[in-house]
Amino acid sequence: MRALLQRVSLAKVSVEGTVIGQTGPGLLILVCAMQGDDDQKAEQLAAKVSKLRIFKDEAGKMNRSVLDTGGSALVISQFTLAADTSRGNRPGFSEAAPPEVGKRLYEVFAHRLSGLGVPVETGQFGADMAVELVNDGPVTIWVES
Repeated sequence: MRALLQRVSLAKVSVEGTVIGQTGPGLLILVCAMQGDDDQKAEQLAAKVSKLRIFKDEAGKMNRSVLDTGGSALVISQFTLAADTSRGNRPGFSEAAPPEVGKRLYEVFAHRLSGLGVPVETGQFGADMAVELVNDGPVTIWVES
């Protein structure tokens, strides 16, 4: 699985003008299930994200996790993280898991992250979503399991 983490002061996602999820301060997590991924990969990714030390400590060093700070997360599915841009000008997405698998693993990831103690809100799988955020730092981290 792939995830793009953004440390945020605030973030929210809307569908058809209605806010359906929000967070802040904490993480905006864009997540994509890849071909061959399974529940174990989703759970490993959630565990890694929950412990990743990308928040500032008292000395201003990135030494605290979202759990350490009491932050929360907004988790949004984004199959375009599977984009292959190696050929031509149009990205290919054949490495993304099929939609039914992608949805299930997205839900497993969000549920596991919540189970680890991170308050989680989500987007709507497969929907046309509008995402707003204030990136803190900015800090943006690519993570794969």
